[in-house]
Amino acid sequence: MDPAGRPARRAVLTGGLAAVVLSGCSSGTPKLTTAAPPEPPSTPQAAYHRLMAGNERWVSGELEHPDRDPQRRELVAQAQNPYGVVLSCIDSRVAPELIFDTGLGDLYVLRTGGQAVGPVVTGSVEYGPMTGGTPLVMVLGHQRCGAVEAAYKAMKEGRALPGNLQAIAKALQPAYEETAKNPGKDPVDTMTRNQITVTADGLRANADLGPLVKKGSLAVVGAYYSLDTGRVEVLSGAPS
Repeated sequence: MDPAGRPARRAVLTGGLAAVVLSGCSSGTPKLTTAAPPEPPSTPQAAYHRLMAGNERWVSGELEHPDRDPQRRELVAQAQNPYGVVLSCIDSRVAPELIFDTGLGDLYVLRTGGQAVGPVVTGSVEYGPMTGGTPLVMVLGHQRCGAVEAAYKAMKEGRALPGNLQAIAKALQPAYEETAKNPGKDPVDTMTRNQITVTADGLRANADLGPLVKKGSLAVVGAYYSLDTGRVEVLSGAPS
């Protein structure tokens, strides 16, 4: 006890920690653990399987919320070793860290309207694989994409989008041209899937990333996220 009759801070913290651990054991809430986090995957196959396992937890609701505590923050404060790069849309409903149940230091994440790419975006995708050996890149489009819809309608009507939004439409033009050949029942969804494929193919054939893909040290995956179900559907490039 301290002079004021209060229990020592260490005792309070210890008792509180014990209570949390015990309640976690009895009620099914997440347990506190001092175990070291697993090593980041070093191969495309292992990185892909870890990422997709996280999405399965997201779909089922059995989330682990890994790598999201002060200890993890301290661990990665001086250096990072992400196992994946995710290029996704800016959409507020498509947060890669959430839908893959990951945490601090696990992923490089880039978000642009409709997964639009340009030199800066491409360079940012290249950063992990080229400087740290990150073994996986995923291009992640999604259901009911507003950016793709706006670009599709503008190009179909032969008009420009306002301001710098037109730069997004221009970046999505190859996907629009593919869609115009075979729009399907839902042209916007078709264009979204074409945009994923065009972007993933372009990164796979990239002068710097291409050799890594051929060597087998990098996989570039094209994937589609369902807003309705939370599930990620792989379209191309899954490592065998």
